[in-house]
Amino acid sequence: MTPQQFTTIRDLLRYAVTRFNSAKLFFGHGSANALDEAAYLILHTLHLPLDHLEPFLDAHLLPGECDAVLRIIEKRAVERIPAAYLTNEAWLGTYRFYVDERVIVPRSFIAELIPEQFSPWLLLGNDVGHILDLCTGSACLPILMADAFPKAHIDAVDISPDALAVARRNVDDYALQDRITLVESDLYSRLPPQKYDLIISNPPYVNAGSMEKLPQEYRHEPSLALAGGQDGMDLVRKIIAGAKQRLRPDGVLIIEIGNERAHAEAAFPDLELTWISTSAGDEMVFLLTAEQLK
Repeated sequence: MTPQQFTTIRDLLRYAVTRFNSAKLFFGHGSANALDEAAYLILHTLHLPLDHLEPFLDAHLLPGECDAVLRIIEKRAVERIPAAYLTNEAWLGTYRFYVDERVIVPRSFIAELIPEQFSPWLLLGNDVGHILDLCTGSACLPILMADAFPKAHIDAVDISPDALAVARRNVDDYALQDRITLVESDLYSRLPPQKYDLIISNPPYVNAGSMEKLPQEYRHEPSLALAGGQDGMDLVRKIIAGAKQRLRPDGVLIIEIGNERAHAEAAFPDLELTWISTSAGDEMVFLLTAEQLK
């Protein structure tokens, strides 16, 4: 198709939806379907408000604008690059983050729990002093927590220096350098002897069988941030083992494990995991208390 064959955003939107559906793209990085992703990519490319499609649907576009939109539509369809990498941005709620292929695209059910301060499990509320985020990636969760816990200092840990470079950009964008400390470390290994009121982690948890079947879109993400070993629990075991030395007496540990509940329960048969309800159900996030880990 050529730019001259399109005149309005409505034309491009229809074409993009058809192109994405015919290419059988996978949508798991912010958009749930071809229409939402097409609208996002078109509005972003044209520098229009992302939440105001309707007023612009019948706006006539210049040939250069059509060409720019068509190029990004084709790149998404042919190379199957997640939209967030094409635009270098991802959203969690109202929070925007810079992303590129050095980090996985931010997505976390833990984010849903932060505005309520993990109530009723975490009793300190606004008095939370120290938080640890393991496998921080882009630092999206520490940034959300800095707003939700006004007195807290957050240590954000990742083993990847590339991921921490992206995290640094996001922390700087939100001017949270005094509240969030980025640490290059293999989990707890290079942390100071600090104890925490709250430890969270959205670690690599995809089991080996599922890694082999991932859609092509996920293969653009760093495998280091996805692969969790044979049963997906390699890092989860280490996180739980180290948490009992790092939590304060009334502290809690919260871990996201995606669709791996069966593997988690098999890996920790002696622990009574508390499964927290999220928009995806009761199988994505579990909690353990410091008392349980003694």
